[in-house]
Amino acid sequence: MPPRVRFAPSPTGYLHVGGARTALFNWLYARRHGGQFILRIEDTDVERSSNDMVTGILDGLRWLGLSWDEGPEVGGPHAPYYQSQRIERYRAAATRLLSEGKAYRCFCPAERLQDQRRRAEQRGEASMYDRACLSLPAGRIAELQAAGTPSAVRFTVPPGVTVFEDRVRGRIEFDRANIEDFVILRSDDGPTYHLSVVVDDIDMAITDVIRGDDHISNTPKHVLLFEALGAAVPRFAHVPLILATDKKRLSKRHGATSVTEYQRQGYLPAAMLNFLALLGWSPGGDRELMTASEMVEMFSLDGISGGNAVFNPDKLDWVNGQYIARLSVDDLAAAVRPFIDQAGFSHAPLVVDEPRFHRLLELIRPRAKRLTDFPFQAAPLLMETVEYEPEAVSKHLSTPDLAGHVTALVARLRDTSPFDEPHVEAAVRETAAARTVKAGILIHAARVAITGRTTSPGLFELLALLGRDETTARLERLITFLSVRPSPIS
Repeated sequence: MPPRVRFAPSPTGYLHVGGARTALFNWLYARRHGGQFILRIEDTDVERSSNDMVTGILDGLRWLGLSWDEGPEVGGPHAPYYQSQRIERYRAAATRLLSEGKAYRCFCPAERLQDQRRRAEQRGEASMYDRACLSLPAGRIAELQAAGTPSAVRFTVPPGVTVFEDRVRGRIEFDRANIEDFVILRSDDGPTYHLSVVVDDIDMAITDVIRGDDHISNTPKHVLLFEALGAAVPRFAHVPLILATDKKRLSKRHGATSVTEYQRQGYLPAAMLNFLALLGWSPGGDRELMTASEMVEMFSLDGISGGNAVFNPDKLDWVNGQYIARLSVDDLAAAVRPFIDQAGFSHAPLVVDEPRFHRLLELIRPRAKRLTDFPFQAAPLLMETVEYEPEAVSKHLSTPDLAGHVTALVARLRDTSPFDEPHVEAAVRETAAARTVKAGILIHAARVAITGRTTSPGLFELLALLGRDETTARLERLITFLSVRPSPIS
């Protein structure tokens, strides 16, 4: 049968990189095999969950292009898809396990359990519940319940070994002697993660569970619950964790971790998707750039490595730059315009004039790694007044009689026709020759006049783009600046 996979985030935070990569692997697997990708919100932690976080998760998935077949806002035959709306299903499952003798009530107070854990730590041992409540007589249980004594429900772990075939890591065995009777229903009648996730997977007919390998230790408990509830055990695939370049688990201290933050930083969704896919998966060979449809065609769990993946921001920048380079100019303009608007340049002459705006984008494109690079590099050209960076002033505006050289260039440019790149370049170089100075002196000075910076896209292309009037006006401002600036000390 076609696979049914799920992504089940907790809305206690926005969609982070690790979650997005897990969602992508599930989505690719479903699309590759003609299956269904289900989105489920695990919001039983009421205090930490929020609707804003749910919205952030949905927006992050949509931005990446990961559409879901069942789940919030699209519905489906296994609704509801919020755990907070399924509490009675979990309680019913716990009641069933109690009635079948596969679970029992635990009345141990928190103080006793804490003391038990403390003593185990002092002995250097793992804490294991001592089953003090396993054999309580029915009469004693009734007395405690009648007295209103709080109780949790614990699953009775049977003796033996739990074995499952992990589709990434191979055969994995757990000795159940090392698994304590774990809580499935807390004393407040709220389900634990173990119970709710298994009940949901059963109800939603999940066939394959693809998740981070930090869940491997949970899997034997889940296998036991599937079996106790008489359900087929899904296939498991635990994918490697994502580490930062320092080989520690990726966290906020390493920079952005939220997918929406990468959107704000100017990454293209297709580039982010491509980059995430390569964090732990390889299509074979040395291919690094793939469209979503190509990834679907090539995706296989066999291509997922067992070793942890490293999130390299420089590699992400490179991938994003490659995608920027491949966009049509119309698509590039559409992608860049929100960042231009956000920077306050939506009404700048070079922006409202579409052909000139497109030309500006083409000049910046070879140097851009993110969409945010466009408003940054374009800013001097879009501002009415350019501010000269101190480094540019000290490095390029100290030549003797520079004002005279620039004045001669202005005069020559006023007579240059047509005012295009070849003729502008000729005007600059011929003026330099006539003034017996190196062309670089005029080129660097003109760059400071036009952009205020030491680096920019090609100068002659920029002058032609700005046009004669704006170019000469900026050069004349530089002349004024040089005339009132104290002479450099030789």
